[in-house]
Amino acid sequence: TMQTKVQNKKRQVAFFILLMLWGEVGSESIQYSVLEETESGTFVANLTKDLGLRVGELAARGARIVFKGNRQHLQLDPQTHDLLLNEKLDREELCGSTEPCVLPFQVLLENPLQFFQASLRVRDINDHAPEFPAREMLLKISEITMPGKIFPLKMAHDLDTGSNGLQSYTISSNPHFHVLTRNRSEGRKFPELVLDKPLDREEQPRLTLTLTALDGGSPPRSGTSEIHIQVLDINDNIPEFAQELYEAQIPENNPLGSLVITVSARDLDAGSFGKVSYALFQVDDINQPFEINAITGEIRLRKALDFEEVQSYDVDVEATDGGGLSGKCSLVVRVLDVNDNAPELTMSFFISPIPENLPEIIVAVFSVSDADSGHNQQVICSIENNLPFLLRLSMENFYTLVTDGALDRESRAEYNITITVTDLGTPRLKTQQSITVLVSDVNDNAPAFTQTSYTLFVRENNSPALHIGSVSATDRDSGTNAQVTYSLLPPQDPHLPLPSLVSINADNGHLFALRSLDYEALQEFEFRVGATDRGSPELSSEALVRVLVLDANDNSPFVLYPLQNGSAPCTELVPRTAEPGYLVTKVVAVDGDSGQNAWLSYQLLKATEPGLFGVWAHNGEVRTSRLLSERDAAKHRLVVLVKDNGEPPRSATATLHLLLVDGFSQPYLLLPEAAPAQAQADWLTVYLVVALASVSSLFLLSVLLFVAVRLCKRSRAASVGRCSVPEGPFPGHLVDVSGTRTLSQSYQYEVCLMGGSGTNEFKFLKPIIPNFPPQGTEREMEETPALPNSFPFS
Repeated sequence: TMQTKVQNKKRQVAFFILLMLWGEVGSESIQYSVLEETESGTFVANLTKDLGLRVGELAARGARIVFKGNRQHLQLDPQTHDLLLNEKLDREELCGSTEPCVLPFQVLLENPLQFFQASLRVRDINDHAPEFPAREMLLKISEITMPGKIFPLKMAHDLDTGSNGLQSYTISSNPHFHVLTRNRSEGRKFPELVLDKPLDREEQPRLTLTLTALDGGSPPRSGTSEIHIQVLDINDNIPEFAQELYEAQIPENNPLGSLVITVSARDLDAGSFGKVSYALFQVDDINQPFEINAITGEIRLRKALDFEEVQSYDVDVEATDGGGLSGKCSLVVRVLDVNDNAPELTMSFFISPIPENLPEIIVAVFSVSDADSGHNQQVICSIENNLPFLLRLSMENFYTLVTDGALDRESRAEYNITITVTDLGTPRLKTQQSITVLVSDVNDNAPAFTQTSYTLFVRENNSPALHIGSVSATDRDSGTNAQVTYSLLPPQDPHLPLPSLVSINADNGHLFALRSLDYEALQEFEFRVGATDRGSPELSSEALVRVLVLDANDNSPFVLYPLQNGSAPCTELVPRTAEPGYLVTKVVAVDGDSGQNAWLSYQLLKATEPGLFGVWAHNGEVRTSRLLSERDAAKHRLVVLVKDNGEPPRSATATLHLLLVDGFSQPYLLLPEAAPAQAQADWLTVYLVVALASVSSLFLLSVLLFVAVRLCKRSRAASVGRCSVPEGPFPGHLVDVSGTRTLSQSYQYEVCLMGGSGTNEFKFLKPIIPNFPPQGTEREMEETPALPNSFPFS
C-alpha cells in the first residue's frame, strides 16, 4: 500500500542517519537487581529517568531490550516504558552456584541508533533446604579407636548461595561424638565426626546419630541423615593412602569409561583386616560423573563432562579394610575445556529492502557469543569479500552490517549475505546465518532505444492511419520508473509538416501514416522520437526515424518519340538496300516512377508484315530483321508496346509509319488515312494565316506611311525610293503535294532522317515557319522535278 511505502521510506532515511549518530552509542553500564521468584510484571526501574531521556523519548526512538540468547527476562511497559519483569526468575537455573548472578543486557534505541549497557542481578532467596546424598550412613569404628579420631562424613548440598547456603552441621546429643564443620578450598562446607570418648563394643555395639545440615536463611532450612555406627572388634591398623591429595585433569570430551586416575592404599594388618576396598564419597552419587573400582582403585568416567557447567570436582576417596577400619584421601579433578560449542549469532535489527542510491546504510545489527572459554571463546565475524557490504564492530560482541557505498539495483537487485562467525578454538567451529537484502529502485536510468536510428519503408498511395513501423525503448529501472511514454519531437526542418504526416502511440511506440504519401512529391523525410519514463524526476532519450517512401507503379510509360498526341504521324524512310539489323528508328519513352517500376521494355505488338522489322526489348530500337526486297510493300505500320516492370505492369503504345524507298529518290506521300485530317488542318491554317497577315499588313502599312510622310518632308529626293512598298506575291520554294496547294501551319509533312545506319543519332525536325499561298498552278507544281535525296521540310 501507499502508506506502507511511505513508512518504509521514512525508516530508510532514519537508518541512513543512524550511521551519522553512531558515535553517540553509550558505554556506561547500569545495574539493576531483583529477588528471584519475583512475580512477572513487577516494576524494576524507571528507564527513562535512569538513561537521562525525555518523557516519551523511549517510545519515539523505538527502544528495545536485548538479552543474550534472545531470552527476554525484562520487558518495557507499553504505556509508561518502565522496566518490568517479563517472567519469574530462578537464580539456581540461571546461574547455578555462581555468585553473584548477573544477567547482562542492552537497551537498543533504533532512531537514532544508540546502545546502553545494563545488567540485572538476581538475588538469592532461601528457597532450597540442604540435602544429603543419602538418608543413611554407616560407620564401622573399632573399639580401640582413641578419642580425637576424625571420621569424614558425606556432605550435604544446598542450591542456595551466600548466607542462604549451607552454613553448619550439628549432631544429635550423645556422649561419644561431636561434629566439626570444615571449609573446602572452593567454599563448600563438609562435616567431620570426632570421637570424644572410646567405644566399648561389649557395652554398646551400635549407635545411631542424627546429622543435621543448617543453612543461614531466615528462618533457616535444614536437612538430616542418619549415621549408623558399628563398633568393631580390635583392628589396630587402618588403610593409608600413598597421597593425601590426588589431582587429575580430564578434557570434557573424554569418552565414558575412560580412566581418570588410580588411587592406592595399604593396610599392615593381615588376613581380612589387611584387605582394602575403595569407595567414593560424593555429594550427589546419582549426578556425580565418576566411579571407582572397589578392588583396583581405578577411577573412571561414568557420565559426560561439560566444562561450561562444572569446571572442577572435589571427591573424597575412602579405603576400608576387612576389619572396618578406613582411611581417606582427597581427589581434585579439573575439567579441561575443549571447543565443543559453536558461536551463537543473535540478530537484533534487520531492514530490507534498502534504496539503491544511498551510501553506508545500516542493514543489520547483531551480537555474537561463545559458551566456551579462552581462545575457544574468542570469535571472528566475516562476510563474503565480493559483496558491497562491510562489517563493523560497534561495541563488545555487537556488529553492524552496512553498505559499502551506493548500490545499483539495475546491476543487482538482491543480495544473499552469509554471516560467518568462527571461534579461535581447535578445531575451529563456526556458525552461519544467511539474510536476503533486496534493493529498491530509484529512477536513475533514462529509457534507451533498441536502435539509435530507425529506417521505415512505406509504399506510396498508402491508406491513411496505416501502421508503418514501431520504435522501442527499454528502461533498466522497475515499476513506474520503467514505464515509457513515446512522443514526436519538433522536426529540425520547420517546413516539414510532421503533425500531418505521422503520429505515434504514446504507450507502445507504434508509428502511423496520417495521410497518403506520394513518392513523386516526397521521397523521404526524417524526424526524432522521444521516450520519457514516468519516474521522478522524468528521464528521457531520443532516436532518429527515417521514413523512405517506396515507389508504386502508378505512372504509365510516356512516349516521347514518336509523338502520339494526335498530330500527323511521323514517317520513317527506310532504304530498300538496308542490311539486316539496320537501325530504322528508335522509340523513346520515359516513366514517372522509379526503380524497377521505371524499367521499360519494348516489344512489337502489330506489324503490317510480321518478320520484316523487330524491336530491341531494352532500348526500343527498331531494326530490320532481314534483307528487303522489291516484293515488300512500300508502306508499313508498326505498333510498339512500351511496358514497365511494375506490379501490376503499366504500358503505352507507339505507332510508327515506315516508307521503303529506293536510294531515298521517291517522292514522299502522306499516308491515305492521314489525308482527310491533314486537309482539314491545312484549310484552318490557311484562314488563320490570311487573317493574321491582313492585320499585320495593315499595321505595318500604317507605320510605313507615317514614317514615309515624315521622311518625305525632309528630303523629297530620297522619299520616292525610300517610301516605295514592294508589291507582288512572295516567291515560294515549298512544294505542295497535298492536292490543296497549301501547307499546314505546323507542318506539311515531317521526315526524320537517320544520320547513318551505323549511328544512333536522330534529327528531330519540327515545323517552325508558317505556310504561304502557292505561287504557281497545280500543273506547274506537278511538273517541277524532284531533286534526288532531297526533301522539303517544314
